[in-house]
Amino acid sequence: MSSPPAVARGLWRSSHPGPTCVVTALALALGVAAGLEPWRLALLTVAVLLGQLSVGISNDALDVERDRAVGRSDKPIARGDVSVRVAWIAAAVCLALALALSAPLGIGMLAAHAVTLASAWTYNAGLKATVFSIVPFLLSFGLFPSLATLAAADARVAAAWAWVAGATLGAAVHLTNVLPDLEDDRRTGIRGLPHRLGGRSAAVVAAVGVAAGAVAVLLGPPQLRIAAVSPLSWAFFAAVVVVAAVSAVLALRGAPGRMVFRLVMLSALLLAAQLVATGGALAA
Repeated sequence: MSSPPAVARGLWRSSHPGPTCVVTALALALGVAAGLEPWRLALLTVAVLLGQLSVGISNDALDVERDRAVGRSDKPIARGDVSVRVAWIAAAVCLALALALSAPLGIGMLAAHAVTLASAWTYNAGLKATVFSIVPFLLSFGLFPSLATLAAADARVAAAWAWVAGATLGAAVHLTNVLPDLEDDRRTGIRGLPHRLGGRSAAVVAAVGVAAGAVAVLLGPPQLRIAAVSPLSWAFFAAVVVVAAVSAVLALRGAPGRMVFRLVMLSALLLAAQLVATGGALAA
């Protein structure tokens, strides 16, 4: 039997820590951009972190037999470092805590967070094997900016441009997240949208999605007035577009899928940094 510290390490590695940390950082940045009070910002960040932990751990718990079939020795649950029972308990506890911490931030925030998490769990539960695999990402990431605006004392949904930016970024995340596992997925019957498009096509579409998100973040806050865009916003926009272009070129040249995915994650952080640095108004 593994020791408690070993189990904790295994659960952390099962949570997909890279994407979990990036999404949590996005929540923090969006909360800052929305001007949340410190206690609201802290609750939002921790609630999102716990929600992402539940999503990542439940994904690996559901995929344990598939991961064993393809010899995924990097997966603690498949390797036996963490039992499936413990993983499900951890995922359920994280989910309950994520919703409990969302409740003090208002019924709107609680409902929105519940929808984003239900969408992500639905993907894990089987939607990822269908042509509609992108839908949970469009929904969850499109709604994601509203978690910050609904957590404010003056709760409102996010502006339309933030929904567009979130949804396009979510599409890019999905299309590149599966690139390192395309062959393993095919062997175990997973044929989501990226598998049907093919690795290179999915990466190019993802790059276009990132660029579209960058346009939304650039022109949304000044209400499409190009003359009102600050030099700092243009600088961030250029950085995101360059990263997106590099990811597409690397994918076309056959670069490892994990590298392309990390570039998309970098784009997400740059977009969030742009919002904070330029003071873009998130609320509708």
